[in-house]
Amino acid sequence: MSSDQRFFDFLKDRIGLDVASVGAAIIERAVRQRTTASKALSADEYWQTLQGSRDEQQALIEAVIVPETWFFRYPESFATLAKLASKRLTEINHMRALRILSLPCSTGEEPYSIAMALLDAGLKPHQFKVEGMDVSPLSVEKAKRAVYGKNSFRGQDIAFRERHFSAEDDGYKLSERVLEQVRLQVANLLDPTLLANEPPYDFVFCRNLLIYFDQPTQQQVFEVLKRLTHVDGVLFIGPAEGSLLGRLGMRSIGIAQSFAFSRQSLAEPEPLPSAFAPTSTSLPTPQPVRRVTPPPPVRSRPFAAVAPLANTSTTANPDAAALLASIAALANEGKSTEARAACELYLRSHEPVAQVFYWLGLLSDVAGRALEAQGFYRKALYLEPQHPDALMHLAALLQSQGDTAGARRLQERAARSERAADSERKR
Repeated sequence: MSSDQRFFDFLKDRIGLDVASVGAAIIERAVRQRTTASKALSADEYWQTLQGSRDEQQALIEAVIVPETWFFRYPESFATLAKLASKRLTEINHMRALRILSLPCSTGEEPYSIAMALLDAGLKPHQFKVEGMDVSPLSVEKAKRAVYGKNSFRGQDIAFRERHFSAEDDGYKLSERVLEQVRLQVANLLDPTLLANEPPYDFVFCRNLLIYFDQPTQQQVFEVLKRLTHVDGVLFIGPAEGSLLGRLGMRSIGIAQSFAFSRQSLAEPEPLPSAFAPTSTSLPTPQPVRRVTPPPPVRSRPFAAVAPLANTSTTANPDAAALLASIAALANEGKSTEARAACELYLRSHEPVAQVFYWLGLLSDVAGRALEAQGFYRKALYLEPQHPDALMHLAALLQSQGDTAGARRLQERAARSERAADSERKR
């Protein structure tokens, strides 16, 4: 067993992380960073340090899994929640407060967005309570502090900041009115006793988490989520996870870009799609590569940055931009091995971006490794949910495997993205 494999297994055992979901390079970089920080002289020495220190174990976990987040990410989800919450209160005859869960809650932007959305929709404080949970104590502490920098406020509509925050020297402080609606705690979704004695929640947010687990862990986590969600409740997930939930017995509620699912009334869960099946499955015939142009500048959404650098775009990093252009040129020349090596070099030396995972997906696709390609396309969509090429390539793969509904959803997303781009260009 290699030293790297030991760290992969450690993360799998502790938090369920599948190395294939993020790529070995990202974990290896985190291990190198923590080895240096702990003053260990070798991987073996760091491994010994890791085994004897709970603080170091948590530090490695923090370095790998803490995602970038911001307020009202996927805004349609919160608009949908507001509509469903009012309806749900009527259904239960206003006899109790709505229970809402956000996990992982990261640094608090999601649970606080939930509370702000409901307050802005006219719900009274006594009508709902939000709970946020995360495996990271550092993230939970930051969430409790509730002071946020400009990076947490994105998009064109940030009017909520005027309503719910006050400016301070080190950022924007969330109002007590919102804070009082949210309870935060450290918890692990893989803990079998998690919330075992608690009643189910009316709404559960668990977004962009399942894509980091292997198939058995996905099934395990889904069973926990199903237990935590009321039989008449709604589960909000990430953009790349809809196909998986459909196969596990959930159905979309039919509101575009809400990524909201409820239980099937009669249908039994279907077999998992091949995107989540073991990689030993037989592969389709390789398809010819299409010529593609060098990628445009992309927005960085790193997997592991509690506080991202002020500007990590490739346009501000000539080395990163040059490497992306090199990847495109190598792929167009049919030099797949060199192109893949350049992608791996990029992930070792720079923050991950969607375009690199798209190239890795395309290279795997061309080589006939469909399952591997799907994994890379899904990573690209995590970082950039409307990446048009990743959407269309993943849709084509799902269609070829008989997942017509999943393919159609991705095609519709791609079409919406194109219409939005056209509208922007006409301005």
